[in-house]
Amino acid sequence: MTTIEICQFLQPPRGRYIPRAPAFIVTLYGDAIEPRGGTLWMGDLVSSCAEQGISESLVRTAVSRLVAAGKLLGERIGRRSFYRLTEQAQEEFRSASKVLYAPPPAARGWLLALKQREAPPEGWAILGNGVALAPNRSDIVQPSGALVSGEAIGQRKDWPGLVADLWDLDVVGERYRSFLERYGALEKFLCDRSLNDVDGKTALGLRLSLIHHYRLAALKDPRLPREAWPEDWPAPAARRLFVNVYLALASAADEFIGRSFSDSCGLLPSATEATALRLDRLGREAVSFTG
Repeated sequence: MTTIEICQFLQPPRGRYIPRAPAFIVTLYGDAIEPRGGTLWMGDLVSSCAEQGISESLVRTAVSRLVAAGKLLGERIGRRSFYRLTEQAQEEFRSASKVLYAPPPAARGWLLALKQREAPPEGWAILGNGVALAPNRSDIVQPSGALVSGEAIGQRKDWPGLVADLWDLDVVGERYRSFLERYGALEKFLCDRSLNDVDGKTALGLRLSLIHHYRLAALKDPRLPREAWPEDWPAPAARRLFVNVYLALASAADEFIGRSFSDSCGLLPSATEATALRLDRLGREAVSFTG
């Protein structure tokens, strides 16, 4: 089955979604390039974006903006241009990877920060009078000053209404549902047909599209304790779908990267210690879904 046929199979009623170039380039570097050294030839970047319907002119404009924003650094060797991640961007990608490619740390109760004089770190919600609330997770950055941890007290039905005023769960939930609607079809396709029907280039394009849409929800999800979830919260179902489809596409996609993508030294490796660790963690997580 060709790329075009698969795209038609997945195309939602409202038409094909073409991602914004800067955001998709971030997805591409985070998934395929960062664990392989962080540098990519501009020609490979253009061709990968073309698979998503992004024109070369939009790619070049986006790259210029990412350079200006301190995310990419360019190097010209002969007639070829290569772009690599800055140290700042690499650190941001590593932080995002902990949410995308490993079981995200679950919240176990709540944290209260008292007498805050400055805006609290990301993930915290301001209650007022210098008090802020956050889910008690191992990856939450804790502000300086007095902290109190505890479990929820009171009726469980009261919590969704409270947190709705503090975190924009409606937007996150809609993004998860949109993801499930689109990629549920892809999961069914991969279950019903042999992966031999999907070539490496198509597998990578589908995987990048999968990650791009999932990260739009997952990286904005405050990952609150279960008692605060709205009714029919779609995050667990979206996570299972993401892990299962990613693993199904991984082998063909990684093989294509290894024979097609290059940096200034030559072809990128199809696998590295970092990519192997990702697949191991996702594989263990997939097993837990059926346990």
